[in-house]
Amino acid sequence: MTTVARRKTPKSRREAAAPRAALRDGASAPPGEARGVGWLYVLPALLVYGAFLLWPLVRGAQFSLYHWDGLGPATWAGFSNYTAIWSDPALRGAFGHLLVLVVFYSVLPCCIAFVLVGAMSRTRIRGLTFFRTVLFLPQVVAMVAVAVAWRWVYSTDGPVNTVLGWLHALGLPDWRHGWFGDFTFALPAVGVVGTWVGIGLAMVLFLAGVQKIPRELYEAARIDGAGAVREFLAVTLPGLRRELAVALTLTTIIAIRNFDLIYMATSGGPGDATKVPAYEVYNRTFNTGEVGLGCAIGVTLAVLAFAVTAGIRRLVEGKGA
Repeated sequence: MTTVARRKTPKSRREAAAPRAALRDGASAPPGEARGVGWLYVLPALLVYGAFLLWPLVRGAQFSLYHWDGLGPATWAGFSNYTAIWSDPALRGAFGHLLVLVVFYSVLPCCIAFVLVGAMSRTRIRGLTFFRTVLFLPQVVAMVAVAVAWRWVYSTDGPVNTVLGWLHALGLPDWRHGWFGDFTFALPAVGVVGTWVGIGLAMVLFLAGVQKIPRELYEAARIDGAGAVREFLAVTLPGLRRELAVALTLTTIIAIRNFDLIYMATSGGPGDATKVPAYEVYNRTFNTGEVGLGCAIGVTLAVLAFAVTAGIRRLVEGKGA
């Protein structure tokens, strides 16, 4: 028996090595087997990604180490452009404004969408597709068009001040303002626009997630006597952890790179009241000729976006996600 086994061993080894040799000779690989030819399919996308994202990011990081006006010779600056971000009061204020806008762009839309989804999870709503489309509509409208529309909404004779004028005629205080021109209310007014835009995105994500939650869980919670709040905390919220992570990540990144709305609505004004880092990248690079400082702000925003994405994932989905 031992002799027979020894005689069969070389043959079995040859049989086991045959599939590998066939793969090396160009034979078709079994399903799911990694193939080098797959890189040829993704190579065009990688080239575009590298040319239009990675290479500009590398060059921006290089320019951030120099003092340069974009035309004349550059001088070595080291990390002085990065330290200027925190030593310049205007730039510190811009990052402070960004924190305020994150609340309006990310936290408030997710909270409002959660309330709406929690209410809808207890009842069946007819025409849900139409409702979802209307809520998502601001996402497909160009932010430039959104800014122009809301400039009219907030104008002196716009709908907001018109309604407030009617309330004042009824005896309430006069709350009318030139909203985008007011030092106190300009930034919250911009934030309200961001909230209006972000609700639709968060709502669509949460509606898609809540449809995956088994209805039996809601029925069991109601049988156990759970109210609306308890049902939301015990069933809906745990079932939407991944959707919450996606919504927080997307809306926070939108707030971090917010430029077009600020540029079209307020141009950073009045004064520095609505300046944010993304606007300062443009302002320092093209208006004041501080290309190195503008690139340093841009690199800082890129690092901040990566850190926020990782932090949200770790916080919402858990360490093992």
